[in-house]
Amino acid sequence: MSFNFYLPGLRETCTALMAVAAIGLSNLSLADDDETARNVVARSDEVRFPRDGFQVLITIESTSPGEPAEERKYRILSKGNENTIVQTIEPATDRGQAMLMRGRDLWIFMPNISQPVRLSLAQRLTGQVANGDLARANFSGDYEPKILRTETIDGEKMYVLELTAVDRGVTYAKVLYWVRQSNNWPHRAEFYSLSERLLKVARYEKFQNLGGRTRPTQLVMEDALKKGEVSVLRYSQMTAKDLPDRVFTKQYMDKLNRVD
Repeated sequence: MSFNFYLPGLRETCTALMAVAAIGLSNLSLADDDETARNVVARSDEVRFPRDGFQVLITIESTSPGEPAEERKYRILSKGNENTIVQTIEPATDRGQAMLMRGRDLWIFMPNISQPVRLSLAQRLTGQVANGDLARANFSGDYEPKILRTETIDGEKMYVLELTAVDRGVTYAKVLYWVRQSNNWPHRAEFYSLSERLLKVARYEKFQNLGGRTRPTQLVMEDALKKGEVSVLRYSQMTAKDLPDRVFTKQYMDKLNRVD
């Protein structure tokens, strides 16, 4: 003997519950992916630069077709990825110029001008290098990341991430970022404008011991619109530095030479 029961709407209710469960599992997966993306970018930030106070010398050589190479040197004092001073060392004619960044606010101080001038992070500094490329290299603080896909390059598995600017005040509107899965080393970046135009391509090279751990000591930035226009950034003499908060103020910018 068998009994068949029929409850109105039972099939529809079960179907709806299964759909809700599937959506919940999908949302959990997306949340896990988002957390992975944030961790990858944060750890890659730490590979490029220390989290605590440090000093580093950056030599930039910029070349354009038919033009002599231009070399400039900068000393960077940075603390916590939010406070940075960029001092011009060479050429001698520009020595004494310095940029101060606090958060995403940036000013330039010049010896012959009494008041600092406000600058944009996206403004060109030299060659293919924007102000923000030196003053604020904090991808995890400026962009919302998501993993687009994975790729294998030269036998290395890479995350390919899309970084979307959290607001218009950051250096680039969007970045595509290749990071090694095995050790979070940055490999390549593509920088885009607000209109989705590719502006420049960067390669992270020459991983060596710098400032106590293995880091890229060379960054090659190529103009995506003008073939042959390239800037090569070389990092050296990175040391930990105890930088008091008072250093990163307008009032103290004229005392930089006295900071140990």
